[in-house]
Amino acid sequence: MDTLEIFKAVVLGIIQGITEWLPISSTGHMLLFNSFFPLNYNMYSGNVEFAELFMTVVQLASTLAVILLFFKKLNPFSSSKSLNARKETFSLWGKVIIGSIPVMVVGFMFKNAIHKYLYNGFVIALMLILYGLFFITVESFRADKKSVAISNLGQISIKTAFLIGIFQALALIPGTSRSGATILGALLIGCSRSVGAEFSFFLAIPAMVGASTLEIASYFKKHGIGFSVNEFCVLGSGFVVSFIVSIFAISIFMKFIKTHDFKSFAWYRIALGIVIIGVFSVGSLNMGVHF
Repeated sequence: MDTLEIFKAVVLGIIQGITEWLPISSTGHMLLFNSFFPLNYNMYSGNVEFAELFMTVVQLASTLAVILLFFKKLNPFSSSKSLNARKETFSLWGKVIIGSIPVMVVGFMFKNAIHKYLYNGFVIALMLILYGLFFITVESFRADKKSVAISNLGQISIKTAFLIGIFQALALIPGTSRSGATILGALLIGCSRSVGAEFSFFLAIPAMVGASTLEIASYFKKHGIGFSVNEFCVLGSGFVVSFIVSIFAISIFMKFIKTHDFKSFAWYRIALGIVIIGVFSVGSLNMGVHF
C-alpha cells in the first residue's frame, strides 16, 4: 500500500467534493493539482487510464451526495408525500431529464473532439476568466430580488429546463464549470440563486451517473474488474472523501447564497485562471490526464 498515493487520492477527493458544486471549475483545480502531484502510473502497471477511472469514481461519489441530501425532495414514492406532491416530484424529474438532453447529445457527438482540441491550459484558464466576468456582469445588472420570475422549482417550465440544459452543455468545454454554467443560465432566465443552484445539482444526476457508468463499464471491459490492494485503497479513499466533502460543501453553499451573490466566486475564478496561465506559460502544466 502506497501512503503517498492514498494521500493524493484524499486531496483529490477533497478538491472534487468542493469544486464540483461550486461555480469555480473542478477541471481547473484538478488540472492544477495534477500538474504538480500526478498519480504515479507506475503504481498501476503504467495504466494511465486508471487515473481517469479514479476521477470518474470520485465524481460519482459527489453525485451520490446530492441524491442523499435531496432524497426526500427527489423521491416521488415517499409515503409522507401527498398525491399532488408526488405528481410534482415526477414533474421535476421530467424537467431534469429534458434539461439533460443537450449535454448528452453534445457529449455524444463531440466528446472526442473536445478532449482532443480543448483540453489544454489556455482554454481552461480562458473559460475560468470569461465566466468569472460573466458572473460579475450578471450579478451587477441583475434585477431586484422582488422581480425574480422563478422563486421555486415548481415554476420551472419544460422550456426553461431545456434552456438551462443548453448552458449545462456549454460546460463540456473544460474550465467552464458545470454548476457555474447552469447556475449562470438559470440566473439569466430569471431564477433565484437558490433555485438555480438546486436545479443545477439535480441536472448533474443523470449527466454524471450516465457518464460515470459508461466510463466505468468501458474500463472494466478493457482491463477487467480486478484491482490490486493499492488500487482499491486509492479508489476507496477518494470515493469516501469526495462523498463526505460534497455533503458539507453543498450544505454550506446553499446557506451562503441565501445572503450572498456569486461575485466572490467570480473573482476567485479570474484569479485561478491567471495562475493557470502563469503555470502554463512556463511549460509545467501536465495535460497527460483529461479531467
